[in-house]
Amino acid sequence: MQLLPNDKDIGWVPYVWLVYLLAIPLNAYFLPATPRLWITAFAGILCFLVLYFRAYWVDGRDLVWVIALIAVLGIALTPINPSSAVYFVYAASFAGKLERRTAAVSVIGSLLIVIALESWLMHLPLYFALYCALLITVIGVVNLYYGEQHRARKKLQRAEEEVQHLAQIAERERIARDLHDVLGHTLSLIVLKSELASKLADAEPSRAAEEIRDVERISREALAQVRATIQGYHARSLQAEAQHAAQALEAAGVKVNWEFESADIPAAQEGVLAMALREAVTNVIRHAKATSCSLRLHVEPGGCHLEIRDNGCGQMTPEGVGLSGMRRRVEALGGKLQREAASGTRLVITLPAVSR
Repeated sequence: MQLLPNDKDIGWVPYVWLVYLLAIPLNAYFLPATPRLWITAFAGILCFLVLYFRAYWVDGRDLVWVIALIAVLGIALTPINPSSAVYFVYAASFAGKLERRTAAVSVIGSLLIVIALESWLMHLPLYFALYCALLITVIGVVNLYYGEQHRARKKLQRAEEEVQHLAQIAERERIARDLHDVLGHTLSLIVLKSELASKLADAEPSRAAEEIRDVERISREALAQVRATIQGYHARSLQAEAQHAAQALEAAGVKVNWEFESADIPAAQEGVLAMALREAVTNVIRHAKATSCSLRLHVEPGGCHLEIRDNGCGQMTPEGVGLSGMRRRVEALGGKLQREAASGTRLVITLPAVSR
């Protein structure tokens, strides 16, 4: 049977505080020994131990009931054995576990009133009432302080766990976007070339074999890109990505016109632009039904602009995983993404200049 919760903040200290119970049998030893005195002393201790360990498992209203029952033990047994007033001190110590400070202060105040009334009714010495009142106040207030500190640590711990959980979710989403951006374009190109090779297999076997070799080469590149992405080192240059995009568009039968100004773009921005270009070209190949596509990169002191325009169907459909991921990457760098669908689709990505 587990007496205490698995909480490192609690530890073994509760067992130490039970030492105060020794006052009850010691006082009984020095008083005139009667069976009633000893029976009530040990019966009270047994009842208290049940309530004592129960108090570490409950909170709120249930804890208030446990505190009240411990106080009842003190009220009932103090007239028989004055050392039983120690139960009031234990009750005050558990008041510190109450989450509401006003409730804890009310419990401590009620215990002070009870000990004052019992001392007056039993005609106990004044020093006895003052000593009990002092212990109740000091231990109650100290435990209230440490209880608030304990709850603050628990709240901070829960907040840190939530932050870690959200960070894990964000990391999974980032990995999913990266893999989508890396594989979506490449797999589309593999499908196109495979279909072309299948059509040319009978009429032009040599060209079909060439397309198959391209499929093999692209597949190997895709494998290398996935490995690089997983390792966090995927960094194909924007110029290389533009050439790869032009090849993919031409393989899909789309006429390409691309103008990329040579510029020294920071690695973080270049990576985002390369990913965005890949996703945009993949969408053109898959969905636009375009016959021509222009790719332009313009760099100026205030930043750079990447434009992808096609003459396809140009529908403003809801953003999918790829486009929404692209937008998040762009906005994370302080840029913006604009999409227009008139006489085709026009995608413009603007990133601000970054000082090196």
